[in-house]
Amino acid sequence: QLQASGGGLVQAGGSLRLSCAASVRTFSAYTMGWFRQAPEKEREFVAAISWIGLSTYYVDSVKGRFTISRDNAKNTVSLQMNSLKPEDTAVYYCAAGRYSAGWDQRKDYNYWGQGTQVTVSS
Repeated sequence: QLQASGGGLVQAGGSLRLSCAASVRTFSAYTMGWFRQAPEKEREFVAAISWIGLSTYYVDSVKGRFTISRDNAKNTVSLQMNSLKPEDTAVYYCAAGRYSAGWDQRKDYNYWGQGTQVTVSS
């Protein structure tokens, strides 16, 4: 129900824009998030946006470089990633969550996309 796209290979300092198309019912009622998982590491929270987009949340390591946005009319959420670093290399997953008080834990989300690979070369 979630389809992520936009990953690829980019040099350090470059930019990528990830998109996630959702087919969940009442998309606008869901908090949308992005997580990432690097090889041999736990999946970690990256960014989230509230159901009508008034609130956004970021992990400290991406603040000022990444921007999450959503278009409820198109059922999409995006992650603009600028000034990419090699440590941003990971598989990025979009997720949709409802009825949770939080936004930065895997348990806060009900649906997950398949992931898209982002590789940043030094």
